[in-house]
Amino acid sequence: MNVLLSSASNKIPLLRALQHAVKRVTSNGIVTAGDLNSNVLSRHFCDEFWQMPPTTEQNREDIVLALKQRGITHILPSRDGELLFWAHLKSTLKSHNIHVIVSSPEAVERCVDKLRFGNHCMPGAESNCIIPTSSTLEAIADNTDYERYVVKERFGAGSKSIGVNLNANEASEHAKTLSSPIYQPFIDGQEISVDAWLSENHEVKAAMCRVRALVINGESQITYTQPQSVFLSEIKKALTSLKLSGPVVLQAIVSNNKLHLIECNTRFGGASTLGIKAGVDSLYWSLMESSGENVDSLPVNLSREKITQVRAATDYYL
Repeated sequence: MNVLLSSASNKIPLLRALQHAVKRVTSNGIVTAGDLNSNVLSRHFCDEFWQMPPTTEQNREDIVLALKQRGITHILPSRDGELLFWAHLKSTLKSHNIHVIVSSPEAVERCVDKLRFGNHCMPGAESNCIIPTSSTLEAIADNTDYERYVVKERFGAGSKSIGVNLNANEASEHAKTLSSPIYQPFIDGQEISVDAWLSENHEVKAAMCRVRALVINGESQITYTQPQSVFLSEIKKALTSLKLSGPVVLQAIVSNNKLHLIECNTRFGGASTLGIKAGVDSLYWSLMESSGENVDSLPVNLSREKITQVRAATDYYL
């Protein structure tokens, strides 16, 4: 087993969690860190390093050839911008016995496009818990009771360009600074993230809510779990309706005891190692499922106690 962590960058906690999962499957398995940049921290912690070409359609054949030459058996994408590339390659690579740990292209597209996600209706749901989203401010203003708004890019992470808690005039002005703006009502409440894992049949095996207590430069530095959340049933229904698979991170806001879904990242998250610690054994389950194992028979041991993750710089000596 040789698992490629694509866009490995400086994601050392993820790299080490992946190495641990691989060793649980097979003692001689390895992890290859792949990145465009050769000067990344992950090259000092991986078993092998590959300075990859950009994950673009024009490099598709070269990448497939290199994967076979390097003996890659699995691929874990870790950057939003590459998810669709790998999702579209998933079936081709499977014919070469290379497994990509990502949802289908249709599911990825549904989540990457925040407008499509915002207009997704869950089958059988009495009320949709996804925050209303529109490409026009008027549609939100006319169809909701909210007078404050969020404006952000339709595609991409875009956390630095987001406008939050704006009035109508401010929202219109902020939209002029974006390439493809979308509008949502501003909902004041506690933002939560949900680490979850779904089988290839889109069944949620486990999910755990967590709260980011301290965020620096967009990354969680202090995060704690919320075990046995009252919203887990609603969350699982939403994830299944999106037809996802593998590790995902759902973002939501809890306000007045109601769940409001913001967006979903169809990948392992920056602080999802806390999810593993709390029992959402996503990387191991992905590797086992791709190896033909019946993941339904694997145990789920979710922590019933609150766990706090503190991320701080550590010195290493090579």
